Amino acid sequence: MSDRKLQIAIIGAGAIGAVSAAFIHLKGYAVTLITRREEDAENIRSKGVKVSGIRGDFNVKLPAYAAISDMPIAPELIFHATKAYDLEENLTKVKEQIPETSLIVSMQNGMCEDEFIRIFGIDRVIGCVVGWGANYHKDKSYEMTSRGEFVIGAFSEKAGEKLEMIRDILNSVLPAEINENIRGYLYSKLIINSAITSLGLISGLRLGVMLTKRNMRNHFINIMREAIQVAMAMGIKVEPYAGKLDYYEFIDDSLPLAGLKRHITMLFIGFKYRRLRSSALQSLERGRPTEILWLNGYITSNAQKYNISVPVNAGIVKIAAEIEAGQLKPSMETIKMI
Repeated sequence: MSDRKLQIAIIGAGAIGAVSAAFIHLKGYAVTLITRREEDAENIRSKGVKVSGIRGDFNVKLPAYAAISDMPIAPELIFHATKAYDLEENLTKVKEQIPETSLIVSMQNGMCEDEFIRIFGIDRVIGCVVGWGANYHKDKSYEMTSRGEFVIGAFSEKAGEKLEMIRDILNSVLPAEINENIRGYLYSKLIINSAITSLGLISGLRLGVMLTKRNMRNHFINIMREAIQVAMAMGIKVEPYAGKLDYYEFIDDSLPLAGLKRHITMLFIGFKYRRLRSSALQSLERGRPTEILWLNGYITSNAQKYNISVPVNAGIVKIAAEIEAGQLKPSMETIKMI
């Protein structure tokens, strides 16, 4: 069967899932978007997915359903792009609705692949790091806000046989590369999300404003220091983020002018991605849970296993929970509680 006729399902009509589905559809692949509600599926079928941003503006109609079981033909490849807090219940349902031979690609924030492997088995799971950004707007449109890449990898030799095919499909959206150290890439993305997403939630600020403030840059550095300590204990070699930000070098105080270079680097990042807004903050505003437990919470829970002190990440987890419960509000005053 031609790859273009391969039946593909993308689960999750959030920003990453819907934008990916739209570009993959435009390249001629047989892709179906699986949404949370039938009314959303009907809207996508009748009105389409409206995309704007750095790769242009367009609108495309594509197949959409509220459940995989509604698809006329069962999917052979699934890209799973829901939030991490929906994972366990969602994956159990998905397993019941797809063939035993279907592959599943994890597109979550955080380190969720062990849960995928537990449910589907190691030969059916592909890890995927999403290195670009998109937003979902109240008018039900989508905006691609930043370029980047995908990094994919398998956890078994059998699953690895399909990596080139999956890479070609993802190239429809943005460049994709295959890497053998997928856990190292996933952890690298987890670190950057544990800084940007979590501190954006607590402060309520966009990245550009956030990184103009020295105390916020210090929090970024401390999150990274703690996360690398935990990774070393877990035996994970963390890859440079986006191939550029080498965490080991970034936190190395023995290098000349190390502190100055760190702050200059973060100011540059803040300017380049100044419009970036925390996905956790957006979830909070929509009355939805955040993913902090799968980000800083992952670092904190593994730190406990190895008796490592991670006060900044632990403080973020506590404060984020209180914000979700309505006991605190995002602000620069709340940041002082870390």
